[in-house]
Amino acid sequence: MTYDRLVCANCAAPVNEGRCRVCRANRERLQNEGPFGGLNPMALIALLAVLIAAMALLAHQTA
Repeated sequence: MTYDRLVCANCAAPVNEGRCRVCRANRERLQNEGPFGGLNPMALIALLAVLIAAMALLAHQTA
């Protein structure tokens, strides 16, 4: 989930603006979530394409 659509329950402002300490804490938590949390969608698509190409190459070599 991205934080650009979330609204803070503490200050009723968008979380991505970081107006209060709760917003800032949740924004940091969402940005650092998981091993791929910091990657943008295009980087994830490129990584997926490389993995598919590697699997296809491996399947072609074993057949």
